Amino acid sequence: MPLMGEIALKMLWGDRAKYLALVFAVTFATMLMSQQVSIFIGLMARTASHVSDVREANLWIMDPQVRYIDEVKPMPDKQLFRVRGVQGVEWAVPWFKGLAVVRAPGGIMQQVILLGVDDASLVGRPPRMIHGRWEDLKQPDAMIMDRAGWEYTWPGEPFVPGRVVEVNDRRVAIVGLAEASPPFVTFPVVYSRYSQALKLSPTERNAMSFILARSAPGDDPKSVAHRIETATGLQALTSREFEWRSVSHYLQRTGIPVNFGITVVLGFIVGAAVAGQTFYIFVLENLRQFGALKAIGVGNTQILSMVLLQAAVVAFIGFSLGIGGSAIFFESTNDLTHLRGFRLHGEVIAATAAAVFVIMVIASFASIRKVMVLEPAIVFRG
Repeated sequence: MPLMGEIALKMLWGDRAKYLALVFAVTFATMLMSQQVSIFIGLMARTASHVSDVREANLWIMDPQVRYIDEVKPMPDKQLFRVRGVQGVEWAVPWFKGLAVVRAPGGIMQQVILLGVDDASLVGRPPRMIHGRWEDLKQPDAMIMDRAGWEYTWPGEPFVPGRVVEVNDRRVAIVGLAEASPPFVTFPVVYSRYSQALKLSPTERNAMSFILARSAPGDDPKSVAHRIETATGLQALTSREFEWRSVSHYLQRTGIPVNFGITVVLGFIVGAAVAGQTFYIFVLENLRQFGALKAIGVGNTQILSMVLLQAAVVAFIGFSLGIGGSAIFFESTNDLTHLRGFRLHGEVIAATAAAVFVIMVIASFASIRKVMVLEPAIVFRG
């Protein structure tokens, strides 16, 4: 068998043009599928970025009509005290989410996502700071901006603490930079205290967007959420449930999944079609060699092993080059602000490997059948 394997590889590598065409087809399909699926996953993760950034709370309470994080229906302040009185709630704090306009002297006027965190505990913020401290938010008229927002507003300028901007005609100082997860829309994200956020936003009768809460130690978050709904009539979800609720909204209400799905399917079809046609032609042109092997007593099982070895080598090399190309792409774009957060997932690598396996099965199916019914006498024909 080692000799048969060596012969199979020499036959494969002997026809350099078709060998490279096979490898290119598999490489192209691998890169396209793995890159597009990874970008799709990263894009969907952005739809729930504000939820995933809040690590301290494991419960989100909101109006029953709210379906996802970007759909806000403010609640009256009394609901906060009702939630705090539910058995199993360790603590609950208000959280504000809205839109505002930042006018930056020397920079670009930007519409921003304004998030108001609890005044006392500062719950509701992302975990990582780049410049400054979260406690600086307790200063009068203070605001913290995410790193991408600073780069959008003052392109190419280093961070300068204390820079004053106007938010809805109020002067606010940027006292720090945070590393927030990229949102679905490319607006800068700014953080202030809850009470400050209410002053920076247009006034409404009700202002509290969400209530962040944590279940008491030993209490199941889902059970506590059910108690909150029963006691208050509000909608209560665990952080994970709310993340998936937000992702599901964009999956169901936008054309993003269909567009990415079409691209991935086209990559699969093109890879299978090109690889299948090229591999079939390669086998046809080597029928005399396979016939000679059969004439000297090589059985169908060994012939089958040779063809499968050729397909496996092409699949392995093409898959490795394609995954390597995707990894290089994500690594080289990781520092680009508008592409941050996109990465190659291990699950995507495994799924792409399975897809490549199916491509090579399809590519080698017709070729294997042709070889199996081959008559050894073909070697003596003209």
